[in-house]
Amino acid sequence: MTATAPHFGPPPSAPTTRRPLASAALLAVLVGLVFGVLLGGAGPASAHAALTGSDPQDGAVVATAPKEVTLTFSEQVALGDGSIRILDPAGKRADTGAAPRDLQSGSTVKYGVSLHSGLPDGTYTVAWQAVSADSHPVSGAFTFSVGAPSKTAVALPKDQAGGGLVGTLYDIARYAAYAGFILLAGGSAFVLACWQRGAGARPLQRLVARGWMTLTVATLAMLLLRNPYTGSGKLADAFDLDGLKAVLDTKPGAALVSRLLLLGASALFIAVLFGAYSKREDEREKRDLTIGLAIGGTVIAAGIAGTWALAEHASTGIQPGIAMPVDVLHLLAVAAWLGGLTALLVALYRTPDIDATAVRRFSGIAFGSVIVLAATGVYQSWRQVGTWSALTGTGYGQLLLVKVGLVAVLIVIAWFSRRWTARLVTGGGSAATEPGDENGKRSSAKAPEKAGGDPARAAQLARQRAAMATAEKKRIRDADPDRSGLRRSVLAEVGVAVALLAVTTVLTSTEPARTEEEAARASTAVAAPANEGPVSLELPFDTGGEKGKGTVRMEIAPARPGANELHLWIDGADGKAMDVPEVKVAFTLESKDIGPLPVLPARLAEGHWTAAGVQIPMAGNWKVAVTVRTSDIDQTTIDKNVKIG
Repeated sequence: MTATAPHFGPPPSAPTTRRPLASAALLAVLVGLVFGVLLGGAGPASAHAALTGSDPQDGAVVATAPKEVTLTFSEQVALGDGSIRILDPAGKRADTGAAPRDLQSGSTVKYGVSLHSGLPDGTYTVAWQAVSADSHPVSGAFTFSVGAPSKTAVALPKDQAGGGLVGTLYDIARYAAYAGFILLAGGSAFVLACWQRGAGARPLQRLVARGWMTLTVATLAMLLLRNPYTGSGKLADAFDLDGLKAVLDTKPGAALVSRLLLLGASALFIAVLFGAYSKREDEREKRDLTIGLAIGGTVIAAGIAGTWALAEHASTGIQPGIAMPVDVLHLLAVAAWLGGLTALLVALYRTPDIDATAVRRFSGIAFGSVIVLAATGVYQSWRQVGTWSALTGTGYGQLLLVKVGLVAVLIVIAWFSRRWTARLVTGGGSAATEPGDENGKRSSAKAPEKAGGDPARAAQLARQRAAMATAEKKRIRDADPDRSGLRRSVLAEVGVAVALLAVTTVLTSTEPARTEEEAARASTAVAAPANEGPVSLELPFDTGGEKGKGTVRMEIAPARPGANELHLWIDGADGKAMDVPEVKVAFTLESKDIGPLPVLPARLAEGHWTAAGVQIPMAGNWKVAVTVRTSDIDQTTIDKNVKIG
């Protein structure tokens, strides 16, 4: 998450609104700071890999079939044997089927695939799929033509890698994993730091245990789905043992396995927390055990958070050495705030004993968590967005705006929560054991005497008194307007937090705004027109024969990569239109070893020739050669360089 509002701030000494308003204003400033730093500009960064170039380029027309096709990416990618496929117009494989060759040089990430020799003219389709360094699958397709464009039986795929049913299931598992971690880490932290007596409360025990179970099941599901998610997209491949083995050799696979091992250690932590710790009565021993559990739990939680940081967005792009620990801090702060908030909600609704002291302690922890979230969120957003255009013109930026809107809603709700907290603390509101409870215990202790020494009857009476005492506690608790108000505001916060977590999960699988803009710039750089209009040329010629002198006037429109229209006029030495037996034109881009690409214009009128659909594959300084034949034996070729695109 980029920035979040605290559930509570430091507890005030009086139920005034001045401090809550000041805290809300502070948080609003923090959210504004996100935007200010977020859009301050930065150097290039990447997360999802993007195709930044190819040879031949998308839509290019080449005179002869190339020996290989190369693809250039914005960052490191993992490619398998069939990751790049070249299909001829009939849909058959035109590549040799060999694994892509690594052609990287310096910071340039390039791969090539060899083609069969003797390929016929026509339109060829290049389909590719890879796994970017941040663990997300990426794919795409484009076409190029040999000789001239033709019809093709190949349909360009519309679905991106990681979509379909498998992609949906993987996204659900990813969301469940985040939610499970938040409940596990945040619920445990709430018990240890805010309400140690809650270790014996069954509702909190169930909450943390369910968090552990959810995270474990989600991690196993992601491990099984990883192979089809990054490959075929077929659900049945989730049980392919060879595919699973291949996944284990990847960085994301190793991160998921590490998470499972840490979950084993966290199971022992939970057993101690809700077992020996909850039953420990000696204050000194309990204090020592609290310190031990706090250190051990923090290490385990940081390790689990690190499994996300080591395999996703933070592990690639600029400053990964800073981004990964920042990401760990961000996740831990999210867990402390949202997990603790959920634990507080459960305690307020399901347990009668939570007191104002526990609420006050969580108030401070939540406020500190938000400060960490704001700082780390600003840094993360700076890495992934960077500009106003990326914020408003990309899917990632728009999702981030939705997220910030939810943060604003949380700020408002947090202001009300803080007011109820202030009233609860200063009013001494508590659902802790009432004095009557001790009387109830004493009455229960006398039950055997009233029951005439009948143990069964005594036990029955004790259960009745306990039920009545619990019901009375609940009645008193529910009648407390401060506590009821706090419960409602906390419930609203949790509801918004669930939506916020959903948006955050989608953001983790969305191509970052900065990368999307970089890829768009790279793909349009060669297509961006440098000329505002058609290109005009004048080429004097002399074939050496009778009436062999004249001038060729040529116009190329729109003089951009792609289809162009060519008009050619020939004037004689006297300046009048001149007919000749033959005119030929050829385009050559010597810097890229492309061409000559022949063009045979058709006679339109006396001294006027034209050709439509002249394909210029890419921008550059092209040599335009015109061959003019004035008789059976007299001809000449003149040329001139012209910038196209």
